[in-house]
Amino acid sequence: MLSLRKARVRSALAVVLLSSIALTGCQSGAPESANTDAAAQIELPPLSEITPLENPRDYEGETTAVIGGPTLTGFNTVPDPKLPVTVTSHDRAGDVDVEVTDSSRVLALSMSGSLAELVHSLGMGDSLIGRDVSTNFEGAEDLPVVTRSGHAIDAEGVLALNPSLILTDGTIGPNDVVLQLRDAGIPVVTVDRAVDDKTTYETAQQVADALGVGHIADDFNAEIQAAVAAKEAEVAELLPADEADLPRVAFLYVRGTSGIYYLFGEGSGIDSMISSVGAVDVAKEIGWKGERPMTDEALVAIDPDILLVMTQGLESAGGVDGLLAAQPSIALTSAGEKRRIIDVDEKLLFAGGTRLPDVIDGLARAIYAPDSLPTPEK
Repeated sequence: MLSLRKARVRSALAVVLLSSIALTGCQSGAPESANTDAAAQIELPPLSEITPLENPRDYEGETTAVIGGPTLTGFNTVPDPKLPVTVTSHDRAGDVDVEVTDSSRVLALSMSGSLAELVHSLGMGDSLIGRDVSTNFEGAEDLPVVTRSGHAIDAEGVLALNPSLILTDGTIGPNDVVLQLRDAGIPVVTVDRAVDDKTTYETAQQVADALGVGHIADDFNAEIQAAVAAKEAEVAELLPADEADLPRVAFLYVRGTSGIYYLFGEGSGIDSMISSVGAVDVAKEIGWKGERPMTDEALVAIDPDILLVMTQGLESAGGVDGLLAAQPSIALTSAGEKRRIIDVDEKLLFAGGTRLPDVIDGLARAIYAPDSLPTPEK
């Protein structure tokens, strides 16, 4: 079986590499040399030791959220995979069945690094043979990187590692290369992307199933649920006593170089994050569903106290000054008038998985105690 798979891999190498070269040009992201361990090295005091703002709606000035962790380590014992197993791969073109016979050599690739962290936390970290640039749990630094520019798979690097299973959530591509790796004889399983608590539990189950350890997913998900609940209880102590002082928050997806401005609402994943930190989701409040282009009228009508944006998106708009100049309607909101814009690393904000408690923690600090945060290096 192994020799047959190797033969099929070699025969498909040329076509995979050609596709990779052709499609990589449209990919973007952090350079491969980026320090992906920065979040893990930040030491933050417990939430119980910081002093929250008396009224977070009155604060003025922009803030960069600091996400620590990962603090949720998962299982310390190695589970016994039950293979072979047939699982459903949620491909873009539709669901397909994939048989997994070996989970001893795994690549788990995603833009946020959350899939590899799930594999590691499920007790299968020793099966990982490579990583994407965003994976940063302890020990991952020794794994070879198989992505270029953050989002693009290095097909040659993947094939050289001879994986027995590839897991992806569709955030890294190009998609044609992912499918051609399957054609080369490697089982490729696309799982749903984890962006909040509900999708995290579903994705964890799918990852566990593909690894042959689906029987431990319930216990694993219970651990994440407990950690999220504990973090939400900590955050609750930071909330203002008067509910009228709860900040009104909106998330704006920004790509300034492309003139893209999307308002995220109910079902986007960010709505559950805003709920977890006890703030008012103003987009959800007006029935804004999913992710849709922002309109000046809608933004002014919801009048957020705080705008959440991705750090990379804010940079693409030229910072806060550039964003306000490009979208004058923002300046008409309370957030714009006070420059109350919080930026968050995009790889972490929607990481889901074991990073959920850390993201909740980081957003809470930025919203309720921004002056407690370390000053970002310029």
